[in-house]
Amino acid sequence: MDRAEILVVGGGIIGLTVARELVAQGRDGIVILEKEPELGLHASGRNSGVLHAGIYYAPDTMKARSCLAGNRLMRAYCKERGLPILESGKVVVARDESELPALQELHRRATANGARVELVDEAQLAEIEPLARTAGRALFSRDTAIVDPKAVLASLRAELEASGRVRILTGRAFTGLAAARVAATTGGPVAYGRLVNAAGAHCDRVARHFGLARDYRLIPFKGIYRKLRPGASFQVNGNIYPVPDIRNPFLGVHFTRSVHGDVYVGPTAIPAFGRENYGVLSGMDREALSIAGLDAALFFSNATFRSVALTEPKKYLAAWFNRDAARLVKRFDAADFLRAQKVGIRPGAGDGLPRRGEGRVGARAEPDLARVHELDGPREAARPGALRRLTSERRPDLRVFRTAAPASRTRAARGLRGGPPWRQARGPRGAAARCARPRRRRGARPPASTPG
Repeated sequence: MDRAEILVVGGGIIGLTVARELVAQGRDGIVILEKEPELGLHASGRNSGVLHAGIYYAPDTMKARSCLAGNRLMRAYCKERGLPILESGKVVVARDESELPALQELHRRATANGARVELVDEAQLAEIEPLARTAGRALFSRDTAIVDPKAVLASLRAELEASGRVRILTGRAFTGLAAARVAATTGGPVAYGRLVNAAGAHCDRVARHFGLARDYRLIPFKGIYRKLRPGASFQVNGNIYPVPDIRNPFLGVHFTRSVHGDVYVGPTAIPAFGRENYGVLSGMDREALSIAGLDAALFFSNATFRSVALTEPKKYLAAWFNRDAARLVKRFDAADFLRAQKVGIRPGAGDGLPRRGEGRVGARAEPDLARVHELDGPREAARPGALRRLTSERRPDLRVFRTAAPASRTRAARGLRGGPPWRQARGPRGAAARCARPRRRRGARPPASTPG
């Protein structure tokens, strides 16, 4: 039987970063379970790599503080490790004059959060992004950057394995509990002292084996991209984003230049019918019917979700997708952009859906320190591809360490009002993920603030 002092379920960015912090705190005997044969096959390796910079969140909130702090830490980590990074910034453009008040509000929030932003006119915009167009003014975020998510994962893996304190077991899926503190996996049982649930889109399934998350529901959305064909002339220096529509929880179709020079436009936010439903039918399982049922209930009970469900699926059709893209730039030839192989799934987490009210699902930490479950969905818990900074926090009833991360574009997509109404979560708030912090042994070095 395999044994672990700390068992981490999930080898994505959350799992690897938690393991990295545990190593930094002097812990040993860490085992990471990854159900796939390699790392980064899902959310942590299927995102755009954009590091947002705190321009969307209300000032003096944890999201606002952690977003910019995580952005800076990730950029520092990439430079320290020699990883690809493009520090080109981002422009947010107004498609018409009705979006200018929202643009002004973004500027106010970003300035209050400490981000380096400025409002620019059309002439200044042309110097930053020659093809971008706007209705009079645009917002320029200097701190927004782009990294290679898979390069970050590979770097983390190499760092962990070199420590000699971490084993990463690929092709080993968690299937349940064989006994008290013994995890059943597809490769045999693993005895553990503490368990961290960082299973991404499957986090609620893992948590239910511990009697948690009975009322939690994950609602998956599919993001489809198009990619500039080789040889086509279309200049994008960094990122061209629209002003977010505060009526739905997504940022909208936008242009991004990757660290390797490829230009992508997307993604969509189409309701999906599986946690790994990357194709039309692939990735759908018996859960598809229950997801469809939940979608139907939300469609009839919530106007915001209904708006998303009526508008986003149209973007499966090239004409609708291209229309959104063309509104951000001075010229756009749809023939220059081909369907990209990159497809992502963003599962939104909700508690007791559907019901009225607002909020979001946070993490749930057990006071016995034996296990911790990140129940926020992979793209809500962290910006996949972005390292998370772990800092210590004390509570009378529970010693935990709190994670703080760069904001994901999916978080930012909640718009200017906070959480989207359709998510209806009334779960615990606070950090997106918390992990029980083992008590430091005498002589061990104190927790360090690290890029991870």
